[in-house]
Amino acid sequence: MGRTDFFHDERAPKANSLVPAAGVLAVDEQGRLLLQRRRDTGDWAIPMGRMELGETPTQCAVRETLEETGVQVEVTGMLGIYSDPGYIVAYDDHEDPTRFGEVRQEFEITLIGRPVAGEPTENDEADAVRWFEPSELESAQIHPRMRQQLADYLAGVTAHVD
Repeated sequence: MGRTDFFHDERAPKANSLVPAAGVLAVDEQGRLLLQRRRDTGDWAIPMGRMELGETPTQCAVRETLEETGVQVEVTGMLGIYSDPGYIVAYDDHEDPTRFGEVRQEFEITLIGRPVAGEPTENDEADAVRWFEPSELESAQIHPRMRQQLADYLAGVTAHVD
């Protein structure tokens, strides 16, 4: 299933769902940031995913980070809640290939954490996983919404809410 991200784009389809997601921006002892390159968009991103019933945001974020990067993390804080209605993700999961199926308004709870075990590992969702020096972020292909979260962290912003 493919996806198309829209960020304040008048061509974006109207959202038909709102799904809570959580992730962890993991920071190692050298101040490097753990990112994954998504197979579906090619963008580097903070590991993050949909919350499951019976799960807390922290449990979801830790699970998704391990699944998407191979790195076990411990949550140490909160970066923010990112819920800009102008960030739309459309999935091509409709029977009619000319239409989108689920069209999601993104709702992301981004936590901050540190690695406790594991090594960056490619997987079904990420064709690359690695630690980035902050100075490397400018030249990386990163979606504007995810770039905002990274910039907030680097600027010392915590508990961002939109």
